[in-house]
Amino acid sequence: MLIIDSTKTLANGVEMPRFGLGVYKMTNKEEAVEAMVTALQAGYRAIDTASFYDNEVEVGEAVHQAGVLREDIFITSKVWNNDQGYDETLRAFEVSLKNLNMDYMDLYLTHWPKPDTFKETYRAIERLYDEKLIRATGVSNHEPHHLEALLSTANVQPMVNQIECHPYLSQQALKEFCTAHQIAVTAWSPLGRGRALNDATILKLAEHYGKTAAQIVIRWHLQNDTIVIPKSVTPSRIRSNADVFDFALTAEHMAIIDALNKDARTGNHPDLFPYDDPKYNR
Repeated sequence: MLIIDSTKTLANGVEMPRFGLGVYKMTNKEEAVEAMVTALQAGYRAIDTASFYDNEVEVGEAVHQAGVLREDIFITSKVWNNDQGYDETLRAFEVSLKNLNMDYMDLYLTHWPKPDTFKETYRAIERLYDEKLIRATGVSNHEPHHLEALLSTANVQPMVNQIECHPYLSQQALKEFCTAHQIAVTAWSPLGRGRALNDATILKLAEHYGKTAAQIVIRWHLQNDTIVIPKSVTPSRIRSNADVFDFALTAEHMAIIDALNKDARTGNHPDLFPYDDPKYNR
């Protein structure tokens, strides 16, 4: 039975929460800390940040304020594209760890598979794992060909792949590849940046179950064995998003949501990311 602190066992035996808080675009300091503290006190046990989000300091402050033991919280961060490469990644990790005011991270990811550096970046992540500075290794936005390139040389396989995934972009083939290689999948933009919440089919299911559209989509992710990190800064919505453990979607209703897939992205395809665009440079 799924509960709010249910975990997924990663390839190395580490238990990763199946449900957590995404903090992308939480840049107002007070608002961000309040949202994270609210989540932790509501039972969330994972926070997903990144150096690019510019709120790692706030994550550390929220963990300190929330009254929850650090070892009971799963912290993920990511190395941004401009910091990729072997030595560069090691330096970027040190900065992130200092910002978090922590001794270790639970999971550290390559944010995007920058073609000329993603292999060396992952090699640095392996070193961080060997040095016990992170508890699990992973990547984000990696397609099968990226993963195959890493798996062919890695001493420690990627344990997590964080990808855009929602009812309009189910990523079934990529998820099957990851499952076959014991790579857990985390969904970013799990609600399709809100677009899926206005879908007539999802709204009809929400009415049927007496739930919100967001709760229906989050439950769909969980029942599809996808780790989910919905983002909100609104305390009532943070608590509402966690209210998904007192019902279950039927197999028929799961299939109905599965059928909504349009392969429609809200973000960039990993092979088409504009790495040289100044707005993505820091």
